[in-house]
Amino acid sequence: MSRIYLIAGLGADTRVYNNIDLHDHEVIPVDWIEPHESDTLNTYAQKLIHQYNIQPNSVIIGNSLGGMIAVEIAKQIPVKKVILISSIKTNKEAPRYFSFFRALPVYKIIPGKWVTSLGFMIKPLFGHMSAEDAWLFSDMLKNSSPTFVKWAMRAVLHWKNDIIPPNLFHITGDKDLVFSFKRISDATIVKGGTHIMIFDKAKEINKLLKNILKK
Repeated sequence: MSRIYLIAGLGADTRVYNNIDLHDHEVIPVDWIEPHESDTLNTYAQKLIHQYNIQPNSVIIGNSLGGMIAVEIAKQIPVKKVILISSIKTNKEAPRYFSFFRALPVYKIIPGKWVTSLGFMIKPLFGHMSAEDAWLFSDMLKNSSPTFVKWAMRAVLHWKNDIIPPNLFHITGDKDLVFSFKRISDATIVKGGTHIMIFDKAKEINKLLKNILKK
């Protein structure tokens, strides 16, 4: 049985997978490590491969930023499957506002600690949450490393990738305000799915994952 590595999104940790049922598999949660300022998503993925001894024939599941890093891992080692949830697989799928923030990099002047404390401003982009999920979202963001958050914002905006690894499966929602499904190709679309559908559409996502892992 292949190991499954779980990678979370920006401002989150692997608690985002709390509602995902992978009990029949060996699951390894991947915690963020502090990046070097010069790291790209590619070099950061290399560090995770070494830190977690990710072996060929593993399964990598990535949510949001974690999906982009999962792609970079899959470009470096032959994985069995790479599964993206609420993410993008190439920079062509990136939203148009990325260009704006590359040209006007306001993230450079915002202290990282401010970003991790502004959950009430960011939350509307992610979709409606239950009280329990809203608390978890805020807690994950509050406990994120400001250094990591600032690095990741830059690394994501400057990600350049046009390689789609083999055995890639993509799941996205039609109500995602962060990564629009209209810019994403070859994905399974979850009706009503927002950027945090991993919380409130977990039942549907679990069915999709079960079918993917059987293939």
